[in-house]
Amino acid sequence: MLNLIIKQQFRIAVQDILIKTNRLKIRELKISDLSDFHLYRSNPEVTKYQGFDVMTMSETEDFINCNSLKQFGKPGEWVQYGIENMETGQLIGDCAIKLALHDSRIAEIGITISHLEQKKGYAKETLLGILKFLFTKMDIHRVVEIVDTENTASISLLKSIGFRLEGHFIENIFFKGKWGSEFQFAMLRRHWEECKTISYR
Repeated sequence: MLNLIIKQQFRIAVQDILIKTNRLKIRELKISDLSDFHLYRSNPEVTKYQGFDVMTMSETEDFINCNSLKQFGKPGEWVQYGIENMETGQLIGDCAIKLALHDSRIAEIGITISHLEQKKGYAKETLLGILKFLFTKMDIHRVVEIVDTENTASISLLKSIGFRLEGHFIENIFFKGKWGSEFQFAMLRRHWEECKTISYR
């Protein structure tokens, strides 16, 4: 009964997500983002460690249209959001949030930054902004991150924020033509609250 109430609160409280950080706006993905979105989603280096592959323009358009029908708060469903540079108004990446199927107090986050905008701290700023939103506004208890063991940049990012390594799964997924291994990281709300000194820059 409690879980049902929590799920209903999510649906009522959140129609559209809008998260602002120092430089970025995390907002709904729009069809006007099509060109910028496709620019990096069609780059194999960007999709190398992602759960999706390179996209054609048609696939990109279908993805945005399909995503527009989704709403944050439905357990087990990824919902994608655009990451906009507030100074330029340009889409520089996207992120996704999923609530666990069997307990909507557990969330998972995914982030993709354009190859033209990497190494500028945008991934960290985005992740910190989403964590703050989930832990302080949505009363999420736990956030989980699954990352390829070869994705050293993402691993370093998670460690720098305070995520804890919980598991190492060896050749647990057949991924883009080969067996891959993954790390599971996680952060609890109480650990987030202990990290008051983390900078949002």
